[in-house]
Amino acid sequence: MKAIVCNEFGPVEGLVYQDIETPVPSQAEVVITVRACGVNFPDGLLVQGLYQMQPDFPFVPGNEVAGVVSKTGEGVTHLQPGQRVIALTQLGGYAEQVCVPATHVMPLPDGIPMQEGAALVTAHATAHHALKQRARLQPGETLVVTGAAGGTGLAAVQIGKQMGARVIAVCSTDEKLALAKAHGADLLINYQKRDLKEAIKEETAGKGADVIYECVGGDTFHACSRSMAWQGRLLVVGFASGEIPKLPVNLALVKGYAVVGVFWGAFTQHDPQGFSANMQELLSWYKDGKVKVVVDEALPLADAARALSKVMDRQVKGKMVLVPDISEG
Repeated sequence: MKAIVCNEFGPVEGLVYQDIETPVPSQAEVVITVRACGVNFPDGLLVQGLYQMQPDFPFVPGNEVAGVVSKTGEGVTHLQPGQRVIALTQLGGYAEQVCVPATHVMPLPDGIPMQEGAALVTAHATAHHALKQRARLQPGETLVVTGAAGGTGLAAVQIGKQMGARVIAVCSTDEKLALAKAHGADLLINYQKRDLKEAIKEETAGKGADVIYECVGGDTFHACSRSMAWQGRLLVVGFASGEIPKLPVNLALVKGYAVVGVFWGAFTQHDPQGFSANMQELLSWYKDGKVKVVVDEALPLADAARALSKVMDRQVKGKMVLVPDISEG
């Protein structure tokens, strides 16, 4: 079968589209024929050796897929061959088939397209976990979302509205802000046209933000760290700008807010039951039209490097998806 293989850390252009062995399920595992796999910012960090996890070589990146169960291992009773599913794969998603622990595979309801299902697993689940378990966002609170037109930022806008927050979207262009507004943002800040710290102060009548979903880093984080309300929660989600900022901790002391890390991958390992419950709630919201995946572009699996470059360059509105050519292999 075909897959995207990383043989050494380096630029995404070094990834190789090649044949590898078809997986065989062990006990409590299933093999999924992949119909779509989501492309995420951490995938690009991973293949460059810049992520928290550094797998042994060679490895296949990709941590979220949608597809059809092709084989089940011993002991798997809740999934059947031919069933539509989505899965958290950790690794191996950029391939025509992937072997996954059955605990990380969920039925995909009819009516949710494969490409949208694949792109739902990581970005929406990260935003959901961040706002529900980490921020404990309450109805009526003010939520600021940076990078609000990207995959996880747009998800945070949608989920924040579903949880009853007043959502302020922060983006670099009016076009991106229009997308955030179309998905529920109440107020918009173009940080290329307005000073971000002053804009947040103005839009919150001087109070500051109760919760900030911060996935950009760099100067954006510095502005946010000075824009928190009393007892606010500053969520550290990622660093899409490429700069990991340093926090003057006296700000948290004087302004009385919490800085809260969000590592969804670790959450899925430490609290698999919480992860499963979150996914069921997300799928329910999706079926009810309360959240939606926006697929910016779907590219052939062989074009993984191009898809990752677009994500890493912050040129994506919503999510990128890779689609294997199931006529091969």
